Amino acid sequence: MKRLMRRAAGLLAAALLAPAFPVAAAAADTAGTTAVTAGGTGPHPAGYETVSDLPDHTVYRPHTLPADAKLPIVAWGNGACRADGTWFENILTEFASHGFLVIANGEPGGTGQTSSDMLTEAVDWAVAENLDPRSRFRGRIDTSRVAVMGQSCGGLETMEVADDPRIDTTVMWNSGLMSLLDKWTQLPDLHAPIAYFIGGPEDIAYENAMDDWDRLPAGLPAFMGNLDVGHYGTYAEPNGGEFGRVGVNWLKWQLKGDTTARAEFVGPDCGLCSTDWDVLRKNLS
Repeated sequence: MKRLMRRAAGLLAAALLAPAFPVAAAAADTAGTTAVTAGGTGPHPAGYETVSDLPDHTVYRPHTLPADAKLPIVAWGNGACRADGTWFENILTEFASHGFLVIANGEPGGTGQTSSDMLTEAVDWAVAENLDPRSRFRGRIDTSRVAVMGQSCGGLETMEVADDPRIDTTVMWNSGLMSLLDKWTQLPDLHAPIAYFIGGPEDIAYENAMDDWDRLPAGLPAFMGNLDVGHYGTYAEPNGGEFGRVGVNWLKWQLKGDTTARAEFVGPDCGLCSTDWDVLRKNLS
């Protein structure tokens, strides 16, 4: 019953919070794998593909898998809970280019609705691939480092699975829980550092996100960043714009222990503290 009620909230969010992004065109090859031109600003130009044993998902990865480092896992839920794995192509390609395996709900250019279970399926698949002797990913994935994140309705999906003990960080993009029931039942189960990246007071998710902030468990490491760009963020900009840059730094800190990236968020002179971002922090060190 709890899952059904959460799903109803997600469908409501899908109707109310649907971003107006153009749908990316996908070009499938004869093997059924979808590929795009390598992109991103990171050291590992990246693109996306589909894989037969993870249907209804889109996998973003470096075109050449790094030989000297494993890829942490990032599972992504789309705005509107929309089953289009390329709707947020710019920012997800950017993440992958910095050495992450990013798995988005939905196939390229897909339609219909996703569910929170698909985020768990993505993590399960990556763990299995790392062990499969037939997989190109065997031994190339850091299964001990996992992020789950989503935009708008995808953030609601993220919260539904945030109690998974494998998760090392949870990220809410233009999202906050919509019902008191969810706040009472989901927020207390958070165990990993959480970040909210919100579009300022004009973002339809702003009030929900700020209310979440006041209800987070005591002692939970948390970051709240507001940039006045509204609910649609900067996702449509090249490489995801400012949201892409900040998201990369959060992932590099949380999943790779990067001290330079950490400085964007921690300390009185943090990198975001003297910018257009409005910053709140709890228990960050």
